[in-house]
Amino acid sequence: MEKRVTLDNFKEIWESLLIRASDEFEIPPEVIRIEGTTISTLGNFSASTGKGKSRKSFNVSAIVASALTGRKVLNYEASFPEGKDRILYFDTEQSPDHCRTILRRINKLCGYPEKKDDDRIRFAFLRQETTLDRRDIIECALITEPNIGLVIIDGLRDLLFDINSSTEAAEVIGLLMRWSSQFNVHIHTVLHLNKGDDNLRGHIGTELNHKAETILQIKVSEEDENISEVSASMVRDRKFPPFAFSIDDEGVPVLEEDYEFDPKPKRESFNYKKMSEEKHRDALDKAFEGAAKVGYGELIDRLKVGYEAQGFGQSYAILSKLKTFLVENGMIIKENKKYLYNRDFHYVQDGSDQNGIVR
Repeated sequence: MEKRVTLDNFKEIWESLLIRASDEFEIPPEVIRIEGTTISTLGNFSASTGKGKSRKSFNVSAIVASALTGRKVLNYEASFPEGKDRILYFDTEQSPDHCRTILRRINKLCGYPEKKDDDRIRFAFLRQETTLDRRDIIECALITEPNIGLVIIDGLRDLLFDINSSTEAAEVIGLLMRWSSQFNVHIHTVLHLNKGDDNLRGHIGTELNHKAETILQIKVSEEDENISEVSASMVRDRKFPPFAFSIDDEGVPVLEEDYEFDPKPKRESFNYKKMSEEKHRDALDKAFEGAAKVGYGELIDRLKVGYEAQGFGQSYAILSKLKTFLVENGMIIKENKKYLYNRDFHYVQDGSDQNGIVR
């Protein structure tokens, strides 16, 4: 590879890199907002993240539709300057048929005929291309396509050979930084989260966390699997209020305007006869931690702590009934007005539907 910086060209390169106090710079145009919060500017890049099937591509479709129409779609409001009204959309994972489905979904969100071809968006599927060819195709499109303001890369992971290579991760993030700055565009990427936690995958995720302007997290609601929640995992501006969307009968994302975040937990029925031996044992291990024999009052307090750790916070009246049940089944032994934990107990849970249910 030809060396870029040499003594012959160093002075010219060095002068181009120096920043002076007298310099005047144009503030990058803010192009995408959520509830007044700027999440995207020209010359920067951002990401949608989430686990598999969290509907990340539906979220990106809303961003694109807002950019094409200038209208609010879901909670996205996009406004690109004159001469920056075109979009490049690269999908690295899906088949041509699925890519067409995404493009038709964008048309529906825009209010266009489903099969309308709009020259302002160029949609390319790159699944069949090699890793290096994908990078080159994106760069050549940026060079040759005029008036590009927004670039979508749905599948950032597929610009790398090894997601766990720190060298490759730095190289690809370097490409995003160079492309967004050199071509004065905003690049929005899509990257999966780890299955086991909410961390971005691999070294590329770590680099993205450090360098991206905004990272949106999309996750399926724990209350309703038909709803996806969008929140700010990281944003340079102030955090925006989270919002949620579902998918209608036309396959289009729609805002869930009355969706309640962090709803009050539902109180569960406490059916101690249907608790497994393992759950009882875990609760009693916690309850008798650091104690051999305890009196009645202390026992009730300890049972409250132990069973709350299993998700069953109950009143003292119910805990008193639980104590009787535990003694009758030999899990706790009463000796001279003291109670001790029988760690060798064996319990077969009740198979009935009604017995033992205390509300």
